[in-house]
Amino acid sequence: MEQAGSLGARVSTGSAAPDIRTASVRVPAQARAADVERERGVASDESRSAPGARGEHTHSEPPLPHPRVETARPVETARPVVQRASVRGQILDALRTALVAGELAPGQVYSAPVLGERFGVSATPVREAMQQLALEGAVEVVPNRGFRVVRRGTRELAELAEIRALLEVPVVLRLARTVPAARWAELRPLAEAAARAASAGCRATYAECDRAFHHAVLALAGNDQLVQIADDLHRRAQWPLVGGPVPRGRADLMADAAEHLALLDALTAQDLPAVQSLVREHFADS
Repeated sequence: MEQAGSLGARVSTGSAAPDIRTASVRVPAQARAADVERERGVASDESRSAPGARGEHTHSEPPLPHPRVETARPVETARPVVQRASVRGQILDALRTALVAGELAPGQVYSAPVLGERFGVSATPVREAMQQLALEGAVEVVPNRGFRVVRRGTRELAELAEIRALLEVPVVLRLARTVPAARWAELRPLAEAAARAASAGCRATYAECDRAFHHAVLALAGNDQLVQIADDLHRRAQWPLVGGPVPRGRADLMADAAEHLALLDALTAQDLPAVQSLVREHFADS
């Protein structure tokens, strides 16, 4: 549904309700690769290399904002909170957010060493995260240079919306007939979190809340494969377009979030005509 964000990592919360106060968790500065390897008593190849390691040319890349450390303590006393084993996952989350925000521009090539410098980590976890994005279709590998953000048009976005509707609308209508009102009430905090993100005008947080809400609705069907496929399609639908329309603003986000709440009301009341109308309209507006 919606796009945006900044070049900072997000902590995955699964289907739990994202909290706006903590949804924009940034990747704090990490120990350099050389420091990490010295702790293990092993010399790092990348610590001996220039930023253009592994043949990835870095001189023509546009500047990107450095990730910020957001903490309740003063910045000068903040300590890194990212565990070594979780760096790759948080970098992946940060790059996905940057894609949604348009900070990784379609058609532009980015190298792992330069992005690693932005995050304060070695190129390795960035390269691994970019390879995962390549598997998802968000970027493509450019030999000896890095990764190019895939160019997408409005037709692809419309096709994604159509596929999502074909998958999700029948499932939601079936669930409307079988799921008790109390179960739908459990999803209200997710819809309210999306509404708060929309009210704040935070497109990145809203995109995350939007995915969490749809994920939770479909999870009631008990089909893990359906949830996984739908989530992948939803994420792809949030990537930026080439020459596409200006991203929707606060008012559009609030209207979109209001549809979640209205849908929950209709589901709770088992108002099938209203459910069908709302869910189809929701995808038509995507």
